[in-house]
Amino acid sequence: MVDQDAFATGRLTGGPMAMALLNAADLAASVQSAPARASTPSGERAGPRGGWPAPAGSGPGAPGSPPAAPSPPARSALAALGAGIVADARIGQQVRVPKTAELVAAHLRRQIVRGELVEGDALPPEAVLMEQFGVSRPTLREAFRVLESEALISVRRGAHGGARVHTPNGDVAARYAGLVLEYRGTTLADVYQARAMLEPPCVGLLASRHAEADLARLRAALLAADGDDQDAARAAGAEFHALVVELGGNQTVAVLAGMLRHIIDLTQDGQVFGEGMPPMPDDSGPEATRAHRRILEAIESGDALAAEELWRRHLDDLGSGVPEQARPEDLAGG
Repeated sequence: MVDQDAFATGRLTGGPMAMALLNAADLAASVQSAPARASTPSGERAGPRGGWPAPAGSGPGAPGSPPAAPSPPARSALAALGAGIVADARIGQQVRVPKTAELVAAHLRRQIVRGELVEGDALPPEAVLMEQFGVSRPTLREAFRVLESEALISVRRGAHGGARVHTPNGDVAARYAGLVLEYRGTTLADVYQARAMLEPPCVGLLASRHAEADLARLRAALLAADGDDQDAARAAGAEFHALVVELGGNQTVAVLAGMLRHIIDLTQDGQVFGEGMPPMPDDSGPEATRAHRRILEAIESGDALAAEELWRRHLDDLGSGVPEQARPEDLAGG
């Protein structure tokens, strides 16, 4: 069997590579061949989304009872992850056996990404998850900390606490990207320039292939920008910018452009701003609305070249109003 101390540290060291491979295989096989958890004791109820049993004070997981083996779904998932270590290894390559907490976190992460767990879902109580995965409370809480650091769950302590699911959000990636840009001394003009390189082709795609529903959403955003409420106008302008990229259909560019917009939005909201700087360009005034209207007309007519060029010119105009010395400051929260 795998040495538990070596497994707990997350790395097998010393000894020949063949032994490390055999230990990893032994780990996967032992998890896969563990006896199935006993059938649900009388009085237990099914948990949310069909599969998380809740203990009723008896059976595996009850005080004084021996630790339960992982349930079949969790056992198979952990076995597959462990077996992958061996399958991907090459002779002469050092093998890192993941910690149990990493395997549990990976299993829950996969459920979130696949949509099996959705925004706001409450994870079962710790006792249920400990029984489901056959792990200790410290191991489960370590897995929770991993997922919390990725903003995939939030954990509240207390009688009404617990872990709740959050779907992956581009704003989290944008914040980290902002830290990298701040560390590199990037200017906001550089961020605007990157935006002007990414977004126009999406507008051209939208003009060449759009549905009536796409046009309806753009018209609604444009109409909302005509009101007297300045905050609502700003929100509508930001919505229009997001829509012309999103409706272009390329998800990768949409995520990247969204990250840049988030950094710019923080600047416009005054949360990320150096001292003594002049006002940043505002995309909610009458001139911006007129530019948005011309772009919508080009999209409606299916003129991809005109729509792309108009959007590039609009973004260049916005970027020209950014002070050269402006930088994305204080993203680290200091």
